[in-house]
Amino acid sequence: MKKVIYSQFPKAEIAALPVVEFTGRIVVVFTEAEAEKAVDFLLSQPRLGIDTETRPSFKPGRQHRVSLLQVSTDEICFLFRLNMMGMTPAIIRLLENTDVPMIGLSLHDDLLSLKRRTTFNPGHFIDLQDMVGDLGIEDLSLQKLYANLFGQKISKRQQLSNWNADVLNEKQKLYAATDAWACLQLHREICRLRDSRDFELVKESVQSE
Repeated sequence: MKKVIYSQFPKAEIAALPVVEFTGRIVVVFTEAEAEKAVDFLLSQPRLGIDTETRPSFKPGRQHRVSLLQVSTDEICFLFRLNMMGMTPAIIRLLENTDVPMIGLSLHDDLLSLKRRTTFNPGHFIDLQDMVGDLGIEDLSLQKLYANLFGQKISKRQQLSNWNADVLNEKQKLYAATDAWACLQLHREICRLRDSRDFELVKESVQSE
């Protein structure tokens, strides 16, 4: 039986879906030395999921610098506290690497935020928003894409929390890791469906009863 996916997944149906969370190991990186070790490990992996978090600003015209860079494999996610250590040489080495693909969503915004901290030449990045059109999917948000392809909900409750806090709480860490990890899962499934064509596209949004 072919997998059913939708050109536009109905937002109203997301609330009823089971929540998905990263179940692997989460490592918070505070120092340049820790970043060196983390990046050495990450650059030995076949592919990486990537995302960023920025402290929200509730004042018009005010924008904070990016606080967190999260980079994940299928089993482990590193949270780089950029607000504490800045853009270290190791982090720049990771972002400029051209061998290991770094997969994210709306990467233009993430890269722009990172470049506001320091200049670098972006390496091998893959934006999921550039891929989903091959399946006929019009949605571009992480939550809708994951709901569409996996029937699970990514919680966004921590999105507007304080990412510059001295200590990130467990919910923040799990939220950040899940977003980066989810990009890997989406990339794998999008590639599978694109290559196998083992899906049926429903072009009209499904309405909740």
